[in-house]
Amino acid sequence: MKKRTIFISAVIFALTAAAALAMQSHDSHGSGSGHDMQSGQQMDHTGMGGTFKHEATEGGIDAQFQVMSLASMNMTSEKGETHHIMVDLKAADGGAPIKNAVGKIKVIAPDKTEQESTLKNFNGVLAGNFTFKEPGKYGVICLLKNQDEKQVFKFWYEHMQ
Repeated sequence: MKKRTIFISAVIFALTAAAALAMQSHDSHGSGSGHDMQSGQQMDHTGMGGTFKHEATEGGIDAQFQVMSLASMNMTSEKGETHHIMVDLKAADGGAPIKNAVGKIKVIAPDKTEQESTLKNFNGVLAGNFTFKEPGKYGVICLLKNQDEKQVFKFWYEHMQ
């Protein structure tokens, strides 16, 4: 009986540890540096387009990025762009929203072509549209200026047609 209890305890421990490792590698939310292309990523599959979310803290700014297909937002683009990237900024550690920042985003496609867009400010939420033509890993680099301070945030977006 004692061996059986030890065996069951060991199995439960192993399953719990494996689940914790899987969650940590797929859904990390640490306040990692904006230069770490993996920290704070999560994918919310809410339909065909889904919403990709990335959170990062850099230089006293908490940035929450979202990448969404225009189709999932019931939107189209005259230029043929397929996706919308937006970023919401707050002072780090739960501070006040940052409403007057300006910035631009550069997207680097798997084939190394680049797109760049100046972000439009929609009442404190910065956003721009981009085209993701093929499946693969896209590099997203966001340069922000808030008052006299500049910050750079970088992350990967895995596009899956």
